Amino acid sequence: MRYNERIRNLREDHFLTQQKIADLLNIGQRTYSDYESGKTRIPIDSIMILAKYYNVSMDYITGASNVIREYPKK
Repeated sequence: MRYNERIRNLREDHFLTQQKIADLLNIGQRTYSDYESGKTRIPIDSIMILAKYYNVSMDYITGASNVIREYPKK
């Protein structure tokens, strides 16, 4: 699964709007929509914020792994 599909599925699984996630990332809803559609690549710092927010590993979000692991604790 590609990261854009993964971030959309995570958002929908948590019953969140694109606007809510865009606010979390301090970006516009249109920009976030472009991330989900694959028109624009999501920056690594945004992936880190989403991984922490959803409590999943960055490997899971990026599609490097299909195993859901918790976001690493310090």
